[in-house]
Amino acid sequence: MQLYTIDTGFFKLDGGAMYGVVPKVLWQKLNPPDSNNLCTWAMRCLLVATGKRLILIDTGIGNKQSAKFFSHFEPHGTATLAKSLANHGFSLADITDVLLTHLHFDHVGGAVSRIDGNLVPTFPNAIYWTNETHWQAALQPNARERASFLSENILPLQAHNRLHFLKDGESICPDFWVECVHGHTESMFLPHIKYEGRTLVYLADLIPSVGHIRLPYIMAYDMQPLHTLSEKQHYLEKALAEQHILFFEHDPHIACCTLQEGKRGIEVGRTGDLVDFL
Repeated sequence: MQLYTIDTGFFKLDGGAMYGVVPKVLWQKLNPPDSNNLCTWAMRCLLVATGKRLILIDTGIGNKQSAKFFSHFEPHGTATLAKSLANHGFSLADITDVLLTHLHFDHVGGAVSRIDGNLVPTFPNAIYWTNETHWQAALQPNARERASFLSENILPLQAHNRLHFLKDGESICPDFWVECVHGHTESMFLPHIKYEGRTLVYLADLIPSVGHIRLPYIMAYDMQPLHTLSEKQHYLEKALAEQHILFFEHDPHIACCTLQEGKRGIEVGRTGDLVDFL
């Protein structure tokens, strides 16, 4: 098995929304905002090469939305999904599986491309994995979450018969399985990868950055913040006990970390890029 970080660029989100009830005087030290109170966040994906399969976890925001849409989020940086794959010697056609942690636009936007005016799966030979409960929630979203689920990002996967469902705890190959959490959105996947005796967990939006490891630091975007609080505490205790490697999708600087016991409880241990932990 080989693991590769796939960078797809950066975007901006409101700092207050990203840190919820935490006062700005505290969170601005973690991720300084611009004059519009927007903070920069990564859209960091993960590629798992195992056997004859190339499994991509999440796809970034993509490039097919309107200029007006992108003006709200200011995507920037030189990295793209295709470029990052090419940097590791892979093409879009090489991907065999795309695992979507959830269907919010910054995670699934790159799954579908607009080619000659048509919306088609970006990865022509890939199966796309989500779970049926989350899929139904995305098709019939509540008013608070509707803006995060864009039909052009997801319906073409079904139309082209590329959509497959996984259940909580199921594997798509040896040493790769998913667990569902429900605080951020209904039935979000946390992919777990067993690598050389250790477990790496792709945290998606349960813990989007190192700064969100502290228990009260929960996004205002979360549908059930108290559920997130419980899920975070449970996961962090497990990750510390089992010495997990944590992989962050949105931290603008730090890809991975371990945990340690500190004076105030569980805290950040070693940090670095993915290659530093392999």
